[in-house]
Amino acid sequence: MAQGNRPIGPGRPAYDRRRFLRNAGLGAAGLAGGALLEACGSSSSATTTTTLAAGATTTTMSMASLTAAAKQEGKLNLIADPYNWANYGTQGTPNTVIGEFHALYGIDCPVTNPEGTSAEELAAINADKGTGNAPDAVDVSLAIAATGVTQGVFAPYKVSTWDSIPDSMKDPNGLWTGDYYGVISFGTNTKVVKNPPQTWSDLLKPEYKGQVSIDGSPASAGDALAAVFSAALANGGSLDNIMPGLEFFQHLKSIGNFNPVDCYSANIVSGSTPIAIIWDYLNIGYRKQYPNIDYVVSLPTTGKYGGIYCQAINKQAPHPNAARLWLEYLYSDQGQLEYLAGYVHPARYEALVTAGKVPASLAAELPTAAEYAGTQFATLDQITKASAVCVANWDKMVGGQ
Repeated sequence: MAQGNRPIGPGRPAYDRRRFLRNAGLGAAGLAGGALLEACGSSSSATTTTTLAAGATTTTMSMASLTAAAKQEGKLNLIADPYNWANYGTQGTPNTVIGEFHALYGIDCPVTNPEGTSAEELAAINADKGTGNAPDAVDVSLAIAATGVTQGVFAPYKVSTWDSIPDSMKDPNGLWTGDYYGVISFGTNTKVVKNPPQTWSDLLKPEYKGQVSIDGSPASAGDALAAVFSAALANGGSLDNIMPGLEFFQHLKSIGNFNPVDCYSANIVSGSTPIAIIWDYLNIGYRKQYPNIDYVVSLPTTGKYGGIYCQAINKQAPHPNAARLWLEYLYSDQGQLEYLAGYVHPARYEALVTAGKVPASLAAELPTAAEYAGTQFATLDQITKASAVCVANWDKMVGGQ
Protein backbone atom coordinates (compact mmCIF):
# COMPACT_ATOMS: atom_id res chain seq x y z
CA MET A 1 0.00 0.00 0.00
CA ALA A 2 0.95 3.48 -0.17
CA GLN A 3 2.61 4.33 2.98
CA GLY A 4 5.51 2.76 4.66
CA ASN A 5 5.55 0.04 7.26
CA ARG A 6 2.16 -1.45 7.99
CA PRO A 7 0.78 -2.44 11.37
CA ILE A 8 1.27 -5.80 13.02
CA GLY A 9 -1.81 -7.41 14.42
CA PRO A 10 -5.28 -5.88 14.58
CA GLY A 11 -5.62 -2.17 14.55
CA ARG A 12 -5.58 -0.25 11.27
CA PRO A 13 -9.06 0.71 10.11
CA ALA A 14 -8.52 1.90 8.19
CA TYR A 15 -8.09 16.60 -4.05
CA ASP A 16 -9.38 18.90 -4.94
CA ARG A 17 -6.71 18.75 -2.28
CA ARG A 18 -7.41 21.91 -0.36
CA ARG A 19 -11.18 21.98 -0.12
CA PHE A 20 -12.16 18.54 1.20
CA LEU A 21 -14.77 18.31 3.92
CA ARG A 22 -16.10 21.72 2.88
CA ASN A 23 -19.67 22.06 4.05
CA ALA A 24 -20.80 18.46 3.80
CA GLY A 25 -20.51 15.89 6.56
CA LEU A 26 -18.61 12.70 6.00
CA GLY A 27 -20.18 9.43 6.89
CA ALA A 28 -19.97 5.70 6.70
CA ALA A 29 -23.24 4.91 8.44
CA GLY A 30 -25.67 3.72 5.85
CA LEU A 31 -22.91 1.89 4.01
CA ALA A 32 -23.51 -1.28 5.95
CA GLY A 33 -26.17 -3.83 5.26
CA GLY A 34 -26.14 -3.40 1.51
CA ALA A 35 -27.10 0.26 1.69
CA LEU A 36 -24.28 1.33 -0.60
CA LEU A 37 -25.02 2.95 -3.90
CA GLU A 38 -25.13 0.96 -7.10
CA ALA A 39 -22.33 -1.52 -7.54
CA CYS A 40 -19.97 0.57 -9.60
CA GLY A 41 -21.63 3.95 -9.54
CA SER A 42 -21.74 5.51 -12.96
CA SER A 43 -19.34 2.95 -14.35
CA SER A 44 -21.52 -0.09 -13.76
CA SER A 45 -23.71 0.24 -16.82
CA ALA A 46 -23.32 -2.46 -19.42
CA THR A 47 -23.34 0.22 -22.11
CA THR A 48 -20.58 2.31 -20.54
CA THR A 49 -17.35 2.16 -22.46
CA THR A 50 -14.02 2.11 -20.72
CA THR A 51 -10.63 3.02 -22.11
CA LEU A 52 -8.23 0.14 -21.64
CA ALA A 53 -4.56 0.36 -22.30
CA ALA A 54 -1.70 -2.11 -22.19
CA GLY A 55 1.63 -0.71 -23.17
CA ALA A 56 1.11 1.48 -26.21
CA THR A 57 -2.14 -0.18 -27.29
CA THR A 58 -5.47 1.37 -26.39
CA THR A 59 -8.80 -0.37 -26.88
CA THR A 60 -12.38 0.29 -25.87
CA MET A 61 -14.42 -2.28 -23.99
CA SER A 62 -17.85 -2.16 -22.40
CA MET A 63 -18.15 -2.73 -18.68
CA ALA A 64 -19.96 -5.96 -19.45
CA SER A 65 -17.07 -7.18 -21.60
CA LEU A 66 -14.49 -6.05 -19.07
CA THR A 67 -16.35 -7.79 -16.27
CA ALA A 68 -16.59 -11.00 -18.27
CA ALA A 69 -12.89 -10.90 -19.12
CA ALA A 70 -11.92 -10.23 -15.50
CA LYS A 71 -14.13 -13.06 -14.24
CA GLN A 72 -12.53 -15.34 -16.79
CA GLU A 73 -9.12 -14.50 -15.29
CA GLY A 74 -10.64 -15.21 -11.88
CA LYS A 75 -7.91 -13.67 -9.76
CA LEU A 76 -6.52 -10.29 -8.71
CA ASN A 77 -3.06 -10.17 -7.13
CA LEU A 78 -2.95 -7.37 -4.57
CA ILE A 79 -0.05 -6.35 -2.37
CA ALA A 80 0.47 -4.33 0.83
CA ASP A 81 -3.23 -3.62 1.43
CA PRO A 82 -3.68 -4.19 5.19
CA TYR A 83 -7.16 -5.40 6.08
CA ASN A 84 -7.59 -2.53 8.55
CA TRP A 85 -6.06 0.25 6.45
CA ALA A 86 -8.42 2.54 4.52
CA ASN A 87 -11.18 -0.03 5.03
CA TYR A 88 -9.53 -2.49 2.63
CA GLY A 89 -10.70 -5.52 4.60
CA THR A 90 -10.49 -8.95 3.02
CA GLN A 91 -12.58 -10.86 0.52
CA GLY A 92 -14.43 -12.45 3.42
CA THR A 93 -15.46 -9.24 5.17
CA PRO A 94 -18.57 -7.32 4.01
CA ASN A 95 -18.74 -3.54 3.73
CA THR A 96 -15.03 -3.25 2.99
CA VAL A 97 -13.25 -2.38 -0.24
CA ILE A 98 -11.86 -5.84 -1.04
CA GLY A 99 -14.83 -7.61 0.52
CA GLU A 100 -17.39 -5.87 -1.67
CA PHE A 101 -15.30 -6.21 -4.84
CA HIS A 102 -15.07 -9.95 -4.25
CA ALA A 103 -18.77 -10.18 -3.43
CA LEU A 104 -19.69 -8.34 -6.64
CA TYR A 105 -17.49 -10.26 -9.04
CA GLY A 106 -16.42 -13.48 -7.32
CA ILE A 107 -12.77 -12.78 -8.18
CA ASP A 108 -10.18 -14.18 -5.79
CA CYS A 109 -8.22 -11.30 -4.19
CA PRO A 110 -5.13 -12.55 -2.31
CA VAL A 111 -3.02 -9.85 -0.64
CA THR A 112 0.70 -10.57 -0.34
CA ASN A 113 2.93 -8.75 2.16
CA PRO A 114 -0.02 -6.86 3.67
CA GLU A 115 2.26 -4.87 5.97
CA GLY A 116 4.68 -3.90 3.18
CA THR A 117 5.92 -0.51 2.04
CA SER A 118 5.35 1.34 -1.21
CA ALA A 119 8.97 0.64 -2.14
CA GLU A 120 8.41 -3.07 -1.55
CA GLU A 121 5.37 -2.99 -3.83
CA LEU A 122 7.47 -1.59 -6.65
CA ALA A 123 10.25 -4.08 -5.90
CA ALA A 124 7.75 -6.93 -6.17
CA ILE A 125 6.70 -5.82 -9.65
CA ASN A 126 10.31 -6.07 -10.76
CA ALA A 127 11.21 -9.20 -8.77
CA ASP A 128 8.16 -11.20 -9.92
CA LYS A 129 8.16 -9.90 -13.49
CA GLY A 130 6.75 -12.47 -15.89
CA THR A 131 5.34 -14.74 -13.19
CA GLY A 132 1.80 -15.44 -12.08
CA ASN A 133 2.68 -14.10 -8.63
CA ALA A 134 3.40 -10.54 -9.75
CA PRO A 135 1.14 -7.80 -8.37
CA ASP A 136 -1.66 -6.82 -10.73
CA ALA A 137 -2.17 -3.42 -9.13
CA VAL A 138 -0.43 -1.41 -6.45
CA ASP A 139 -1.44 1.34 -4.03
CA VAL A 140 1.65 3.48 -3.50
CA SER A 141 2.84 6.89 -2.39
CA LEU A 142 3.16 9.62 -4.99
CA ALA A 143 6.95 9.44 -4.86
CA ILE A 144 6.95 5.70 -5.57
CA ALA A 145 4.35 6.18 -8.29
CA ALA A 146 6.76 8.61 -9.96
CA THR A 147 9.56 6.06 -9.68
CA GLY A 148 7.34 3.44 -11.29
CA VAL A 149 6.64 5.79 -14.19
CA THR A 150 10.37 6.41 -14.62
CA GLN A 151 11.03 2.67 -14.60
CA GLY A 152 8.29 2.10 -17.17
CA VAL A 153 6.53 -0.62 -15.15
CA PHE A 154 2.97 0.79 -15.17
CA ALA A 155 0.27 0.36 -17.81
CA PRO A 156 -1.81 3.46 -18.64
CA TYR A 157 -5.48 3.23 -17.73
CA LYS A 158 -8.22 5.84 -17.37
CA VAL A 159 -11.32 4.76 -15.47
CA SER A 160 -14.79 5.73 -16.63
CA THR A 161 -15.08 8.31 -13.80
CA TRP A 162 -11.79 9.93 -14.88
CA ASP A 163 -13.27 13.36 -15.51
CA SER A 164 -14.51 13.69 -11.91
CA ILE A 165 -11.05 13.04 -10.46
CA PRO A 166 -9.14 16.30 -9.84
CA ASP A 167 -6.28 16.90 -12.24
CA SER A 168 -3.93 17.27 -9.28
CA MET A 169 -4.60 13.64 -8.38
CA LYS A 170 -3.86 11.89 -11.65
CA ASP A 171 -1.14 11.40 -14.20
CA PRO A 172 -2.36 12.95 -17.46
CA ASN A 173 -1.46 9.77 -19.32
CA GLY A 174 -3.25 7.51 -16.85
CA LEU A 175 -0.10 5.83 -15.53
CA TRP A 176 -1.27 6.41 -11.94
CA THR A 177 -4.37 7.82 -10.30
CA GLY A 178 -4.68 9.17 -6.77
CA ASP A 179 -7.29 7.19 -4.87
CA TYR A 180 -7.35 8.96 -1.50
CA TYR A 181 -5.37 11.25 0.78
CA GLY A 182 -4.69 11.84 4.47
CA VAL A 183 -3.40 14.58 6.76
CA ILE A 184 -0.74 14.10 9.44
CA SER A 185 -2.19 13.95 12.96
CA PHE A 186 -1.25 13.23 16.57
CA GLY A 187 -2.85 10.25 18.27
CA THR A 188 -2.43 9.81 22.03
CA ASN A 189 -3.15 6.83 24.29
CA THR A 190 -4.35 8.74 27.35
CA LYS A 191 -4.03 5.71 29.59
CA VAL A 192 -0.31 6.37 29.32
CA VAL A 193 -0.14 10.07 28.41
CA LYS A 194 -2.53 12.20 30.42
CA ASN A 195 -1.85 15.46 28.58
CA PRO A 196 -2.09 14.92 24.78
CA PRO A 197 0.16 17.16 22.67
CA GLN A 198 -1.47 19.73 20.42
CA THR A 199 1.55 21.27 18.72
CA TRP A 200 4.93 20.18 17.45
CA SER A 201 6.61 22.21 20.18
CA ASP A 202 4.56 20.31 22.78
CA LEU A 203 6.44 17.15 21.78
CA LEU A 204 9.60 18.60 23.31
CA LYS A 205 8.16 18.53 26.84
CA PRO A 206 10.08 16.31 29.29
CA GLU A 207 6.88 14.46 30.17
CA TYR A 208 6.92 12.81 26.74
CA LYS A 209 10.26 11.05 27.21
CA GLY A 210 10.42 7.94 25.00
CA GLN A 211 6.80 8.31 23.93
CA VAL A 212 6.80 9.95 20.48
CA SER A 213 6.88 7.66 17.44
CA ILE A 214 6.33 7.74 13.68
CA ASP A 215 5.53 4.94 11.27
CA GLY A 216 8.89 3.79 9.99
CA SER A 217 11.71 5.58 8.21
CA PRO A 218 10.96 8.65 6.08
CA ALA A 219 13.52 7.30 3.65
CA SER A 220 11.03 4.61 2.62
CA ALA A 221 7.66 5.09 4.36
CA GLY A 222 5.14 7.55 2.96
CA ASP A 223 3.51 8.75 6.15
CA ALA A 224 6.85 8.90 7.96
CA LEU A 225 8.08 11.27 5.24
CA ALA A 226 4.86 13.22 5.69
CA ALA A 227 5.51 13.48 9.43
CA VAL A 228 8.92 15.03 8.75
CA PHE A 229 7.35 17.38 6.20
CA SER A 230 4.80 18.46 8.82
CA ALA A 231 7.53 19.04 11.40
CA ALA A 232 9.47 21.10 8.86
CA LEU A 233 6.48 23.32 8.10
CA ALA A 234 6.02 23.96 11.81
CA ASN A 235 9.68 24.74 12.43
CA GLY A 236 10.75 27.23 9.80
CA GLY A 237 10.94 24.90 6.85
CA SER A 238 8.83 24.68 3.73
CA LEU A 239 7.71 22.25 1.07
CA ASP A 240 11.03 23.05 -0.61
CA ASN A 241 13.08 22.67 2.58
CA ILE A 242 12.45 19.56 4.69
CA MET A 243 15.73 19.82 6.63
CA PRO A 244 14.18 21.67 9.62
CA GLY A 245 11.93 18.62 10.02
CA LEU A 246 14.92 16.31 10.18
CA GLU A 247 16.57 18.66 12.64
CA PHE A 248 13.43 18.63 14.79
CA PHE A 249 13.47 14.84 15.02
CA GLN A 250 17.20 14.90 15.65
CA HIS A 251 16.57 17.18 18.61
CA LEU A 252 13.62 15.07 19.73
CA LYS A 253 15.96 12.09 19.80
CA SER A 254 18.72 13.99 21.61
CA ILE A 255 16.39 14.87 24.49
CA GLY A 256 15.10 11.29 24.68
CA ASN A 257 11.52 11.88 23.55
CA PHE A 258 11.74 10.14 20.17
CA ASN A 259 10.95 6.44 20.23
CA PRO A 260 12.39 4.58 17.21
CA VAL A 261 9.84 1.77 17.48
CA ASP A 262 7.24 1.89 14.68
CA CYS A 263 3.86 3.02 15.97
CA TYR A 264 1.89 -0.04 14.96
CA SER A 265 -1.55 -0.21 16.53
CA ALA A 266 -0.46 -3.01 18.88
CA ASN A 267 2.35 -0.79 20.15
CA ILE A 268 -0.01 2.15 20.63
CA VAL A 269 -2.49 0.05 22.58
CA SER A 270 0.20 -1.58 24.72
CA GLY A 271 1.61 1.83 25.56
CA SER A 272 5.07 1.27 24.10
CA THR A 273 4.45 4.03 21.52
CA PRO A 274 1.63 6.04 23.10
CA ILE A 275 2.01 9.14 20.89
CA ALA A 276 1.63 8.26 17.22
CA ILE A 277 2.29 10.76 14.43
CA ILE A 278 0.47 9.25 11.46
CA TRP A 279 -2.31 9.92 8.95
CA ASP A 280 -5.56 11.22 10.39
CA TYR A 281 -7.60 8.33 9.02
CA LEU A 282 -5.46 5.79 10.86
CA ASN A 283 -5.67 7.63 14.16
CA ILE A 284 -9.41 8.22 13.81
CA GLY A 285 -9.87 4.53 13.11
CA TYR A 286 -7.88 3.61 16.21
CA ARG A 287 -10.04 5.90 18.29
CA LYS A 288 -13.12 4.03 17.15
CA GLN A 289 -11.51 0.61 17.45
CA TYR A 290 -9.95 1.10 20.89
CA PRO A 291 -12.34 3.22 22.99
CA ASN A 292 -10.98 1.62 26.16
CA ILE A 293 -7.71 3.57 25.88
CA ASP A 294 -9.51 6.88 25.35
CA TYR A 295 -7.48 7.61 22.25
CA VAL A 296 -7.33 11.33 21.52
CA VAL A 297 -6.77 12.52 17.94
CA SER A 298 -5.79 16.03 16.94
CA LEU A 299 -4.27 17.84 14.00
CA PRO A 300 -1.18 19.91 14.85
CA THR A 301 -2.12 23.56 15.06
CA THR A 302 0.77 24.44 12.73
CA GLY A 303 2.54 22.49 10.04
CA LYS A 304 -0.52 20.77 8.60
CA TYR A 305 0.55 18.47 5.80
CA GLY A 306 -1.43 16.14 3.56
CA GLY A 307 -0.46 13.47 1.06
CA ILE A 308 -2.07 11.29 -1.58
CA TYR A 309 -1.74 7.62 -2.46
CA CYS A 310 -1.99 6.29 -5.98
CA GLN A 311 -3.31 3.24 -7.80
CA ALA A 312 -1.34 1.89 -10.74
CA ILE A 313 -1.55 -1.23 -12.89
CA ASN A 314 1.47 -3.44 -13.46
CA LYS A 315 2.41 -3.24 -17.15
CA GLN A 316 2.90 -7.02 -17.11
CA ALA A 317 0.03 -7.86 -14.79
CA PRO A 318 -0.82 -11.57 -14.91
CA HIS A 319 -4.51 -10.59 -14.63
CA PRO A 320 -4.77 -7.29 -16.54
CA ASN A 321 -8.54 -7.21 -16.93
CA ALA A 322 -9.09 -7.94 -13.25
CA ALA A 323 -6.71 -5.07 -12.49
CA ARG A 324 -8.72 -2.73 -14.71
CA LEU A 325 -12.01 -3.83 -13.18
CA TRP A 326 -10.47 -3.29 -9.74
CA LEU A 327 -9.69 0.32 -10.61
CA GLU A 328 -13.18 0.81 -12.06
CA TYR A 329 -14.58 -0.37 -8.75
CA LEU A 330 -12.26 1.78 -6.62
CA TYR A 331 -13.21 4.96 -8.47
CA SER A 332 -16.91 4.18 -8.64
CA ASP A 333 -19.29 5.73 -6.15
CA GLN A 334 -19.35 2.54 -4.12
CA GLY A 335 -15.60 2.12 -4.01
CA GLN A 336 -15.03 5.74 -3.03
CA LEU A 337 -17.65 5.52 -0.29
CA GLU A 338 -16.03 2.32 1.01
CA TYR A 339 -12.77 4.24 1.28
CA LEU A 340 -14.63 6.97 3.14
CA ALA A 341 -15.82 4.35 5.62
CA GLY A 342 -12.14 3.92 6.53
CA TYR A 343 -11.86 7.67 7.28
CA VAL A 344 -9.68 8.41 4.26
CA HIS A 345 -10.53 11.31 1.97
CA PRO A 346 -11.39 9.75 -1.41
CA ALA A 347 -10.31 11.30 -4.70
CA ARG A 348 -13.85 11.87 -5.97
CA TYR A 349 -15.12 13.32 -2.69
CA GLU A 350 -16.07 16.66 -4.21
CA ALA A 351 -18.04 14.94 -6.98
CA LEU A 352 -19.87 12.78 -4.46
CA VAL A 353 -20.72 15.81 -2.33
CA THR A 354 -22.00 17.70 -5.34
CA ALA A 355 -24.20 14.75 -6.26
CA GLY A 356 -25.54 14.50 -2.70
CA LYS A 357 -24.23 10.96 -2.29
CA VAL A 358 -22.12 11.40 0.85
CA PRO A 359 -23.83 10.37 4.12
CA ALA A 360 -23.57 12.91 6.92
CA SER A 361 -23.37 10.61 9.93
CA LEU A 362 -19.59 10.49 10.24
CA ALA A 363 -19.03 14.23 10.58
CA ALA A 364 -18.76 14.01 14.36
CA GLU A 365 -15.95 11.46 14.05
CA LEU A 366 -13.66 13.78 12.13
CA PRO A 367 -11.86 17.01 12.93
CA THR A 368 -13.83 20.01 11.75
CA ALA A 369 -13.25 21.55 8.36
CA ALA A 370 -11.73 24.57 10.12
CA GLU A 371 -9.09 22.35 11.70
CA TYR A 372 -7.95 21.26 8.24
CA ALA A 373 -7.60 24.83 7.03
CA GLY A 374 -4.12 25.62 5.79
CA THR A 375 -3.16 22.03 4.99
CA GLN A 376 -0.32 21.98 2.48
CA PHE A 377 0.38 19.36 -0.20
CA ALA A 378 3.79 18.93 -1.80
CA THR A 379 4.22 18.58 -5.53
CA LEU A 380 5.80 15.47 -6.98
CA ASP A 381 9.04 17.35 -7.52
CA GLN A 382 9.06 18.56 -3.92
CA ILE A 383 8.36 15.07 -2.61
CA THR A 384 11.13 13.59 -4.74
CA LYS A 385 13.66 16.13 -3.50
CA ALA A 386 12.56 15.80 0.13
CA SER A 387 12.74 12.01 -0.07
CA ALA A 388 16.31 12.24 -1.35
CA VAL A 389 17.22 14.49 1.58
CA CYS A 390 15.75 11.95 4.03
CA VAL A 391 17.50 9.03 2.35
CA ALA A 392 20.81 10.86 2.66
CA ASN A 393 20.37 12.15 6.21
CA TRP A 394 17.79 10.28 8.30
CA ASP A 395 20.02 7.43 9.47
CA LYS A 396 22.93 9.62 10.45
CA MET A 397 20.77 12.31 12.06
CA VAL A 398 18.04 10.25 13.71
CA GLY A 399 18.25 6.58 12.70
CA GLY A 400 16.81 3.82 14.79
CA GLN A 401 14.32 2.64 12.19
